[in-house]
Amino acid sequence: MSQHPLVEALREFAPYLHAHHGRTFVLCIPGEALLDEDRRALIYDIALLRSLGVRLVLVHGARPQIEERLAAERCSCDVIEGLRVTSPAAMGSVAAAVGAVRMELEALLSTGVASSPMGGARLEVTGGNWVVARPVGIRHGIDFQLTGEVRRINVDPLQAALNRGAIVLLSPAGYSPTGETFNLLAEEVALKAAVALRADKLVYLHPEPSAATPNQWSLATARDQLACAPDDALFRAAVEAAEAGVPRVHVVSARSDGALLTELYTRDGIGRMIASDGYDAARPARIDDVGGILQLIEPLERKGILVPRSREQLELDIDRFLVMTRDAMVIGCCALMPYSDEQIGEIACIVVHPDYQREGRADTLLRQAEERARSEGLTRVMALTTHTPHWFIERGFAQADVESLPVEKRALYNLQRNSKVFVKTL
Repeated sequence: MSQHPLVEALREFAPYLHAHHGRTFVLCIPGEALLDEDRRALIYDIALLRSLGVRLVLVHGARPQIEERLAAERCSCDVIEGLRVTSPAAMGSVAAAVGAVRMELEALLSTGVASSPMGGARLEVTGGNWVVARPVGIRHGIDFQLTGEVRRINVDPLQAALNRGAIVLLSPAGYSPTGETFNLLAEEVALKAAVALRADKLVYLHPEPSAATPNQWSLATARDQLACAPDDALFRAAVEAAEAGVPRVHVVSARSDGALLTELYTRDGIGRMIASDGYDAARPARIDDVGGILQLIEPLERKGILVPRSREQLELDIDRFLVMTRDAMVIGCCALMPYSDEQIGEIACIVVHPDYQREGRADTLLRQAEERARSEGLTRVMALTTHTPHWFIERGFAQADVESLPVEKRALYNLQRNSKVFVKTL
């Protein structure tokens, strides 16, 4: 009997509910998102995040609102390389626009839960002069006047607000010790806040509909992608955040209904994600990976592709395994079983989840297993297979006979399986 779709959704959602509870997320909301007719849906999703135990810092932008205010007051400001030249005359318009956006956002958050099925829950929204700024100064001969950059984030009062359960709201404005107010980039405020707080995630919402295909990239891959699109300012900020050590940086649509929740509470998401520590990198397996490895290999054991392993045997051998994980799910594994006296190791149990195949993950597992073999003083690796001989041949293995196996392995060789033997010199 097939399960109700809600059951499957809850099963996928549940690990993220546990993983995100008590974590600190910084969300950067563009001013364009607050002009949309559907902005209440986005605010409700943000309120829902807080109700699920996420510690939230919201940084709002105000570009279109500032443009509208400046136009209404017939005050022109040049924008050079993405930075507005903020004169003292323009600063009044900027401050008025930023203040109006902040007030609207506070009002929306005040009703974000009350007007939903979660009615009765209350959210505290707070902020303060917690962004210390300094002037950008003169660049390429141009004085940017009251346009500034973040000097530091006052972390202690911000953390205190998060600890008592408040949503912290930061505006694209900063203050100097001498009492000046500076116009800042919201993307930079979000980046600096995420780094200062050691946030678990930084989410840049953008004002375009969701892309057709989500992407999860390592930092190295993200740098390559940025080189192909150097004018993508938002993605550049995301890469800079990952380079600064934010573990997960997401770029997701503010205009696609439910995109924020889909990105954060499903395995593959709906936007772009950069993992500063390598999202699909292989790591040594731990005892709590045993269940995930068993789920991964059991379908192949039933088909006779892999030799069955009991949970007890897997627990004994767990320090010989490498795994790839996507959030809480094991999506790939590989084992290296050494025969040190003969300086050879067996590459075994290379498996990648069907949803994540044909993207080079098996090659990554094999490569890291070979690196482990070298580090252990082994000079050769071998593999026994009944189904994938050409895969090993294409990766430098040569077919050998059973007599080339280590004595211990040869004694256990299953003549009925008649596995082919492949050997590679490291």
